[in-house]
Amino acid sequence: MQILACKGDTLSLYSERFDLPHALLVDSNPHVTHDVLQEGEEIYLPGYEAHVYKVKKGDTRETIARELDTPVDALTSIIRSPLTAGEEIVVPVRVKKAVINGQKNYDFTALMNDLQTLLKLYPFLRMYEIGKSVLGKPLVEIQIGRGSKHVHMNGSFHANEWITTAVIMTFLNDYLCALTNGKKLKGANVRSIYERVTLSIVPMVNPDGVDLVLNGPPPMEPYRSDVVSMNGGSNDFSQWKANIRGIDLNNQFPAKWEVEKERKIPKEPAPRDFPGFSPLSEPETVAMAQLTKERDFVKVLAFHTQGKEIYWGYEQLEPKEAEKEVNEFARQSGYAPVRYIDSHAGYRDWFIQEWKRRGYTIELGEGVNPLPLEQFPDIYEDSLGIFLTALQME
Repeated sequence: MQILACKGDTLSLYSERFDLPHALLVDSNPHVTHDVLQEGEEIYLPGYEAHVYKVKKGDTRETIARELDTPVDALTSIIRSPLTAGEEIVVPVRVKKAVINGQKNYDFTALMNDLQTLLKLYPFLRMYEIGKSVLGKPLVEIQIGRGSKHVHMNGSFHANEWITTAVIMTFLNDYLCALTNGKKLKGANVRSIYERVTLSIVPMVNPDGVDLVLNGPPPMEPYRSDVVSMNGGSNDFSQWKANIRGIDLNNQFPAKWEVEKERKIPKEPAPRDFPGFSPLSEPETVAMAQLTKERDFVKVLAFHTQGKEIYWGYEQLEPKEAEKEVNEFARQSGYAPVRYIDSHAGYRDWFIQEWKRRGYTIELGEGVNPLPLEQFPDIYEDSLGIFLTALQME
């Protein structure tokens, strides 16, 4: 929500009146470069939305604050003249619950709509375009926090694992809501996390593939004809994992890529498992590799489905602290930690190989992909402890 400052007001004053951390106000208003605000200056209040209230006879700031469950001091910045019955005033009301619904078919449009909603409510969020998909959809990274420790999470490397994006976005919404309301999230002090950690999220690595699974083939050629041909003439794309060009994005990274190329059965573009004709041939994997090289991630978490397992080692290159952390993930989620699997060329493999830091592949849920939405509540509950542990453990 936006308000207009009075001459002489400060962000510190608004921090007190609106019961918000000063850091969130500063990060929501990067245009403010001075301590004392100018009259009429637009100020963004994170975690608040405007509510039109019709004044009743006998209303005071206190009665309005009680009725709308908003801080009475906040109304001092809004109500500056005597109240008149029947007049309409705009009152800032704190957002106290999640505003997005992850329990739905979560395609690229749903993602972008929800991101715009969150960016409007929580302007301290930062969104960057890190590249484009084959079909030109923006690949977006969300950043939250101001800490020196950078933690990365991503979802939907595989098209029919799109529920991972919905889970990540639900966590992001809950994290933001707890942050602005001063509440703990499953016992975690998220305001402390905000100061210590910068969280990087790429919620949908493969938007073209996700849209193919959920919405069918794209209208543009040659992609429309190509995907139907690769899919054996079928218009049922529920088992599609690859990007729109039939390249498995999680078999694209230069970590023994040649081994995967030789042993994978598909030798040409296919709905799944084809690692491409060379590593990092796809714009989606190029974007992820470039992002990872530019940021100083201390750890990465790649969310996939399914199996209720957490893969955490690669070629004995993982650091010793990874075992302690994955055991805590397992305790929080009930998922089984698995150190080594006979697989290469994945994003996590490459990260561990290149940086010798902690990398995890979390296989959410159990069953046959795409997992049914009926599993969403259980998957989210299981994964919440993993998200928060990753942000809290050094």
